[in-house]
Amino acid sequence: MQMKNRSVEKLVEEQLQKWNLRGTERKKRSITPGASITVSREPGCGGTTIAKRLSQELAMDLFGGHIIQKVAESVEMSTKVIQSLDEKEMTKRDDWLTSLFETRHLWPDRYLHHLTKVIGTIGRYGNAVILGRGANYILPRETTFRVRIVAPMEVKVKHVMRSTRDEAEKYVLKTEAERRAFIRQYFHTDLTDIEHYDMVINMEKISIDGAVEGIKCAFLAWKAAVKI
Repeated sequence: MQMKNRSVEKLVEEQLQKWNLRGTERKKRSITPGASITVSREPGCGGTTIAKRLSQELAMDLFGGHIIQKVAESVEMSTKVIQSLDEKEMTKRDDWLTSLFETRHLWPDRYLHHLTKVIGTIGRYGNAVILGRGANYILPRETTFRVRIVAPMEVKVKHVMRSTRDEAEKYVLKTEAERRAFIRQYFHTDLTDIEHYDMVINMEKISIDGAVEGIKCAFLAWKAAVKI
């Protein structure tokens, strides 16, 4: 666990350095922050691989759900991330997050408070692919392309099966239930409601390559249309 924590801290430090360099370039060139992609996925659909590929091919930063959770749970790391924004951007983010809590009637839970601030900061820097953790409910839809990856049960079971089919199905059902419960608890909504996504891909007949290419094309066309 200590090794993992040190690894997360190192990743956070590296990201902060990258943001600082990017912030300097923005000030020099008057560059506006880029858009973000959020990836929500069912287990066994290849969502993690798709997110990694998107970040590589679009030259975007990747934020996995595990990393975001660890940062949100650590006051020290959360503070470092949040304070990386300049005062003007922090004010914009705080105003927007206050509005988010008020309009959606979110309970001011400590973890949710840190989670929204961390993801809100990532969104302010932009140019990010964010995996899970309800990021699609937190970031503004105007600057976020929201993707959901799904598949029939047989496809998911096949991809996660390590021993028996029954064990694989139990894992899929348990993981899906936990993710639905997380979204219901913190965001008071249904994870499967397609209203919260701009693109839903069923992986039954689509390869990882096909999904990545489809998302890339849709994302770039959307970016060009909204001029982000």
